[in-house]
Amino acid sequence: MPSSRRPTYAPPKRNSPPAASSSKAPEPEPRPSGTPDGDARPDVITASRSLPDQAGAHKPAKGEERPGATVLAFPEPKGRRRRKHILAALGTVVALVVGLLVAAIYSPVLALQTVAVTGTHYVTPAQVQSALEPLRGKPLPQISDDEVRGLLGPLVQVKSVSVEAHPPSTLAVAVHERVPVALIKQGEQYQLVDVDGVQLATTDDPATASLPVIDGGAGAIGQDLFRATAAVLAALPADVLAKLSNASAQSVDAVELKLVDGQTIVWGNASEKELKAKVLAALLKAPVDPKNPVKVYDVSVPRHPVTR
Repeated sequence: MPSSRRPTYAPPKRNSPPAASSSKAPEPEPRPSGTPDGDARPDVITASRSLPDQAGAHKPAKGEERPGATVLAFPEPKGRRRRKHILAALGTVVALVVGLLVAAIYSPVLALQTVAVTGTHYVTPAQVQSALEPLRGKPLPQISDDEVRGLLGPLVQVKSVSVEAHPPSTLAVAVHERVPVALIKQGEQYQLVDVDGVQLATTDDPATASLPVIDGGAGAIGQDLFRATAAVLAALPADVLAKLSNASAQSVDAVELKLVDGQTIVWGNASEKELKAKVLAALLKAPVDPKNPVKVYDVSVPRHPVTR
């Protein structure tokens, strides 16, 4: 252990004048009080320094105040506290919403039990319900429109559907069927077809359908002529369509229609079909002169129709 004795420094002794000759020995100088024996003098200069911490000396632990230290505690800013509270509240809300969504998606309480069908004419509600039977027992939030359309795909009469979930257990399906625009004779029967040529139903009596017959059908006149003729028929109002007897086309630009009373409608091509349909409906409602009956209605140029 190092010594704690303070170092001392003593200046050299001054040259003292020779002692006067005397037979009496000089008396010793008085020693300063508290000085050790030795060569110390009253004018001794001393120096000292602080010793370093000794090994094993106690050091303040982390967080422990050092002796004589002053710690100032500043309050947390209000803006930071407010942000913490807002984030905590948002986290709680998000957790609740996610929990509710998961519960709704997988909850057996919302399992499908009933399929309500509307808009059917050529198919029956029972056919639609039977096609959607694989969905029974499945939670409503898990049923998509694409899944319903896929299951109803084999029913060719169904063109599109609208689906709505009515909790807790009902699925409302609104069916939009294809609209028949003509009859095609196949042997002794007549097929009801839409504008795309899709067969929707069959009948033995064409009078029950009140639709025109397309001469030759899609197979005989070709797909292009069939589509042109069917597009014309699809544009006609229901009351005009009911008056038609048959339809034919020599080319896509020469579509002709026959009325049940023998009159001919020169339609032309499929352009401006909505305008042509309105003009034809107005011509058919116009008064007729019994002495000069109209045999031909030409609406191929709808802004300048001709009757003869």
